Amino acid sequence: MFIESADLGPLWLTLRLASVTTILLLIVGTPLAWWLARTNCRFKVVIEAVVALPLILPPTVLGFYLLIALGPNGPIGAFWQNVGGTPLVFSFTGLVIGSAIYSLPFVVQPLQSAFDSLGNGVLEAAASLRAGPIDRFFSVVLPLTRPGFLTAITLGFAHTVGEFGVVLMIGGNIPNKTKVISIAIFDHVEAIEYPQAHLLAGILLVFAFVVLLAVYAVNKHYRLART
Repeated sequence: MFIESADLGPLWLTLRLASVTTILLLIVGTPLAWWLARTNCRFKVVIEAVVALPLILPPTVLGFYLLIALGPNGPIGAFWQNVGGTPLVFSFTGLVIGSAIYSLPFVVQPLQSAFDSLGNGVLEAAASLRAGPIDRFFSVVLPLTRPGFLTAITLGFAHTVGEFGVVLMIGGNIPNKTKVISIAIFDHVEAIEYPQAHLLAGILLVFAFVVLLAVYAVNKHYRLART
């Protein structure tokens, strides 16, 4: 059994969406996780709760509010359309924004845990050697928290690959534009094309298993290396 040519478009779009979203989440999530790990601000628990909301919210609920916010009459969508002239919903850019919000806890929480476990000793030692904040981050923090980054990248990418509700709400089902692999599976099931649905679902199943296997193997490797 081979993938039909009509399913190659959703497959490629899914990989592109997951890659762009993961890069965006690393750019946004790293400083946010660092701040959460280091701050004693009294609003920290509020920010942590907001970041974790996608973990428990039904995707359709989150997708509905994103549809309102990113729509042409919403605050973000109206601003975007006035500046760029194109609507944000039912576009690839809208999908990236929605996916980034939906997958945010899967990147921020592993990074926050890694930064939490770092402690202050190594940073104070680096500072005593006159290493600046950026130098300390790249020469001390990044090597010591590498497992956290690997976990964040793999979980953020994998979670974006498998999302359905948020994508359907703000992206619809437009071939070669917003139709990702999870929606292609839904279409095949609706059309009672079970062999094609089995093939795509099996790809996602194997992919998810390999990702989790890699995360556990990498974490085990670093735990053994530290002992």
